[in-house]
Amino acid sequence: MVARALWVLLAALRAGWCLLPQSGYLHPDEFFQAPEVMAGDILNLQVYYPWEFLTNSPCRTVVFPLMTSGVMYWVIKSLQQLDICSSCINSYTLLVSPRLLFTIFSFILDYSVYRLAPFWGADPWKALVLLAGSYVTLVFYTRTFTNTLEGLLFALLMVLVSSRKSSGCSAEPTSSSLIGVITTAGFFNRPTFLAFALMPLLYWVGLIVDSQKSIKTLINHFLKFILCACFTAFVFITADTFYFTSVSLDNLYSTNKSSLIEIIVELHDKMVVTPFNFLSYNLNPHNLALHGSHPRVTHFTVNGVMLFGILHILAIGAGFKMLKKYVHQLMLVRWCCHGLPGFLVHSEGSPTLLLFYFVPLAFLSLFSHQEPRFLIPLILPLVLFSASPNRAVKWKLLVVLFNLLGALMFGCLHQGGLIPCLFHLEQLIHSPASSSHPRHYTLLFAHTYMPPRSLLNIKKTDVHVEVIDMAGAGEEVLCQTVQQRASNFTCSDCHIFIIIPGTVRAAITKCGVSFKNETLIFPHLSMEDPPQIPVLASGNWRSQLGLYILELNRDHQSL
Repeated sequence: MVARALWVLLAALRAGWCLLPQSGYLHPDEFFQAPEVMAGDILNLQVYYPWEFLTNSPCRTVVFPLMTSGVMYWVIKSLQQLDICSSCINSYTLLVSPRLLFTIFSFILDYSVYRLAPFWGADPWKALVLLAGSYVTLVFYTRTFTNTLEGLLFALLMVLVSSRKSSGCSAEPTSSSLIGVITTAGFFNRPTFLAFALMPLLYWVGLIVDSQKSIKTLINHFLKFILCACFTAFVFITADTFYFTSVSLDNLYSTNKSSLIEIIVELHDKMVVTPFNFLSYNLNPHNLALHGSHPRVTHFTVNGVMLFGILHILAIGAGFKMLKKYVHQLMLVRWCCHGLPGFLVHSEGSPTLLLFYFVPLAFLSLFSHQEPRFLIPLILPLVLFSASPNRAVKWKLLVVLFNLLGALMFGCLHQGGLIPCLFHLEQLIHSPASSSHPRHYTLLFAHTYMPPRSLLNIKKTDVHVEVIDMAGAGEEVLCQTVQQRASNFTCSDCHIFIIIPGTVRAAITKCGVSFKNETLIFPHLSMEDPPQIPVLASGNWRSQLGLYILELNRDHQSL
């Protein structure tokens, strides 16, 4: 009962913290791989389209963004058009509505754990508490990442391949069609899904071979899998081709037979297969280096610990013990000539779950670009392994402290001032004073993550707001840009705002300009420009852990 009550509280925290909302900004991809694109397409807002969604290099399928952020934006747009909610479209709803849908979807993980725990010999409620209490679930699985969808599809795949008959004594390899659909959908969402799907698919094949005696039945299972996989791929390719080539469906119905054939031929020539473009780009080491290169052991030694803490370390220790055990068994088998021991189907749950965890980890480690979020789907086999009855967690206090710190760090502190800053600027731009007397705003961001323009809620037809993202520009370049803007006030109602973290605030004072307003948003931690410990100790910690919105003084003087 205690575990059930704890899970309910953690589930409520997950939903409530999404609605609050969380201020932490994990990575630009949480905005620029779905919400930002859909806000531009559906709500006609000014956005920044990432290179993956440009027509000359489409590397991301549009199907999942349309089904998630696209659906939520269509709903709030419809509510506003029907006058059910006159101001449905604002920075809060633009941020929270897609996150809320992902938060609802995140309970697929909880369902999967509850279904899978008895099958793999784990305590269901213990596993659910480990899952719901993990900051990975609270923070990452409530964000609009393609990695989040990858984790949910991986969970569904594990449920499908782990079905048993009611007697529990023999496997029942059903759902071949659904397995084909999910595997293909996962591949189009992120081609790396194949690394996660490999072990479940091998396990499924092992169950089929082990339980079926008829060759006809075996062929039937594989035919269902292949046919459904091909149909799903056709749907994704068709949708992506129409989206990226801008071919209107109306043209197909309004043309005669010959022109229809021409359009079909044109579609064939412009066919878009986004996973192949994704692989072609990412298999080039030079392209990966543009996004950051890491040692091949980063996932094992850093990212796994950063996400899962002691659970990852314990899994590594158990993995070495299992490996040593099976190497010893293999040597005995070879010596006694008894053949290989069953490993996937007939072995106990723990060794197989470790394979479900470490095989994807090993495959993802082959790539030089390694980010922690790539590993979030692995939380499912890890909590199932950690919640087995004979593997009681002896590190409960450490697990709790680790997840509290992780939730605070990534849910609140990490780039935590940028989203509230955009909320503040959106209210300023759309204030009654700005509406009655049109003003021109220049928003210059420096040393922050990419600001999602959609949260400013500016229509594409509006030209009174200019966003400049200077990323991590050096002090000299930053000062030149600020001075140039300061000397080029072209109207009485022009306003220039500079948004920088507190750790860079001192650099602006050297630019020879003055500011008439300063707004400090707290907290904001920039790991690219981390605060210095001596400065924090000097009592200036709030400034160092804040984000400044500086309004340039029109009548500026040299400082």
